[in-house]
Amino acid sequence: MLFFIDTANLGDIREAAELGILDGVTTNPSLMAKEGIKGDANVLRHYIDICELVGEAQDVSAEVISTDFKGMVEEGEKLAALHENIVVKVPMTKDGIKAISHFTRVGIRTNCTLVFSAGQAILAAKAGATYVSPFVGRLDDISWEGMNLIKEIREIYDMVGYTTLILAASIRSPLHIVQAAKAGADVVTCPLSAMLGLLNHPLTDIGLEKFLADHRKVNG
Repeated sequence: MLFFIDTANLGDIREAAELGILDGVTTNPSLMAKEGIKGDANVLRHYIDICELVGEAQDVSAEVISTDFKGMVEEGEKLAALHENIVVKVPMTKDGIKAISHFTRVGIRTNCTLVFSAGQAILAAKAGATYVSPFVGRLDDISWEGMNLIKEIREIYDMVGYTTLILAASIRSPLHIVQAAKAGADVVTCPLSAMLGLLNHPLTDIGLEKFLADHRKVNG
């Protein structure tokens, strides 16, 4: 399973990259705003900075703001031209599916976002999306089992032969990451805190302290 970091913070991206486990980045206008990045020119420059930071062969999802087909196409083509790593993130709407179909025809990779049902995931795959992003955390928020959607999409994609990658999004915890892997997600995107949380276990801490204590006894 690939690990993407969901942020616009260059420090967090750098830290995840230094761990040697990072495969890509997802971000969006909300995350850009959180980092104080405002204005179209600054946002576009920041996407380039992210691409240059992660290097070759790491996809960076950049989201369109437009909601109509023409606007999505114009904006998506502009984003894709910024850097070869860019994957255009498009919302799951009627015009969004039309835009994904267009981008597929012209060779622009896409990430279909805001997916909450298997039916939506089928449409995204049919349109040729590179990634489909089910939002598991937001489903959990309304008392639905978000991971069940990952399992359902996995079953359908495997049965039909769709090659669209399942990107588990809206990940809230280290447990979500493990559950997404078990459910068959191809990719998980999450904050740095969730990634680092996978490191933690009380028995690891206890074991390390015992090793160090024994070392101190033997070596004075």
